[in-house]
Amino acid sequence: MKFSVVLSTHAAAFQAVAFKGDFEANVGKIAGWGYDGVELAVRDPKLVNAGELERVLSSHDLVVPAIGTGQAWGEEGLSFTSDDEAVRTAAVDRISSHIPLAGHLDAVVILGLIRGITPEGQTHERSMEYLVEAIRACAAAAAGTGVRFALEPMNRYETDLIHTARQGLDLIERVGADNFGLLLDTFHMNIEEALIEDSIRAVGDRIFHFHVADSNRWYPGAGHLDFRAILEVLSGTGYRGFVSGEFMPLPDPDVAAERGIAHLRSVT
Repeated sequence: MKFSVVLSTHAAAFQAVAFKGDFEANVGKIAGWGYDGVELAVRDPKLVNAGELERVLSSHDLVVPAIGTGQAWGEEGLSFTSDDEAVRTAAVDRISSHIPLAGHLDAVVILGLIRGITPEGQTHERSMEYLVEAIRACAAAAAGTGVRFALEPMNRYETDLIHTARQGLDLIERVGADNFGLLLDTFHMNIEEALIEDSIRAVGDRIFHFHVADSNRWYPGAGHLDFRAILEVLSGTGYRGFVSGEFMPLPDPDVAAERGIAHLRSVT
């Protein structure tokens, strides 16, 4: 099984990004702990020097399995479900702008909080209509490139849109695009799913990426989740992608990353 950890290319406010700051130094440490890749958190691909990024990663034999896009929501307020058409259009354009870099890196583009939340005065169903429309536009923009999009079901305290694997599967049906699937996250599943293992089985081959954090959103092994059972079921679906650590940088980033992969290696 291949493991990665989230690394932001720039300063970020989102707390569950373990590594920010000196990119090259962080990449060196991540490789040293035995990770196979880094999941890049990228607010705007225009700010990324792709050549330099590749130079640093390749010098440590690391790959990029996925690109996180949530900073566009957190830092700029871009949202697929805004009641402002200009904001929705900007959100689709921003996600579409990730396609060239994602295609070059063979990385999945993650759709997390870019979905937004339902604005006051807007119905949930209208938000869902906007969400379907936006994802279809992104999927169409990536047609023929090999780039795939993965929406992450998230817990009820962060969004009112798509909490569970079942809701995610229903959304896949509504969107109707082969290059659209789900990212499952153990932290969110621990809140929203009756049984994490059953949800993984239900999604099956539409799992395009996988996040791990323990029950308290600390590194795997710091809470009560059974990662041996979870990863056995994930492997049983035929999933051969990366398992990516997205957890709080506690007690500090280095300790979290080192203990996290040590625990995951010990149960696989």
